[in-house]
Amino acid sequence: MELYTYYRSTSSYRVRIALALKGLAFDAVPVNLIRDGGEHHKPEYRALNPQGRVPTLRTEDGGLIIQSPAILEYLEERYPEPPLLPHDLEARARHRAVAALIGCDIHPLHNASVLNRLRGLDVPEAEVMAWIGHWVGQGLGAVEQLIGDDGFCFGELGLADVYLLPQLYAARRFEVDISRFSRILRVEALALEHPAFQAAHPDAQLDKPE
Repeated sequence: MELYTYYRSTSSYRVRIALALKGLAFDAVPVNLIRDGGEHHKPEYRALNPQGRVPTLRTEDGGLIIQSPAILEYLEERYPEPPLLPHDLEARARHRAVAALIGCDIHPLHNASVLNRLRGLDVPEAEVMAWIGHWVGQGLGAVEQLIGDDGFCFGELGLADVYLLPQLYAARRFEVDISRFSRILRVEALALEHPAFQAAHPDAQLDKPE
């Protein structure tokens, strides 16, 4: 498999975690989102992913899958062990709810395309940062109330954790105060000790600048 990725892309980070948790080997193909106006805008990458975003997964069969939720679902169905979702239907729904809250409601509002649009409208940088802090803080506040008091988000490691850790990396990158979220900080501490999360972390990626 090949994963077209960028070291600090939140959605790429999710997929790297899932691949590592499932013990799946892959070749990372870096797509620099900054250099030369962004390699994701180049025709050769747009031929793989018409949306021009990362990640893109080339499967063992040569197929191409875009969008991290679709990639994660593919990995879960194609390589079911170890699972990212529990067997119980309500427990699965709880994981999916946190994943959707992060992937649909928090992350898109601080994505580079949104921030570049705000800056292109001459929104002052202080207001851009306040925008990020508002939406990230509001969303993580909801996650804090949804997750449990022990272990990972819902006890056993799963899909919710795969979404949460990259979002926390982004929160710290944008200097959002998350000190009030004790449950979330517990999950972060556990995950950062796990080999799969360590291998997937942006600091461990070959395309991270020196």
